[in-house]
Amino acid sequence: MNQIRVIPLCNSADLLDSGLAVPFDVVYQGMTCRAFAVRFNGKPHAYLNRCSHVAMEMDYQPNRFFDITGQWLICATHGAMYAPDSGECRGGPCRGGLVKISLTEMDGVVHWHTEHNLQPVEF
Repeated sequence: MNQIRVIPLCNSADLLDSGLAVPFDVVYQGMTCRAFAVRFNGKPHAYLNRCSHVAMEMDYQPNRFFDITGQWLICATHGAMYAPDSGECRGGPCRGGLVKISLTEMDGVVHWHTEHNLQPVEF
């Protein structure tokens, strides 16, 4: 059984409110996937980079997930909109919310947390 691990992701200063995301790779349910971390209202949040409507990456340009207002995460392909703090679908074609990845922030570093079905990519 996999133990929960805490893995450094980036410096806190790398995540600006409603700014560019920090991408990272994970193994989710046995498949390698892209994930991303953003900051919204001062807190970091992370999700799989996979729209719930169709399992494809969401960013319209590398590491750009926020709409022009900076209030919503948006899928560039179908326009599905998600709440940045919860991953819940708020508009457009969705089949549920985004898969959330637990983060903590301490001493100027953001860390992500593994789960039984979410592990780091091993090289």
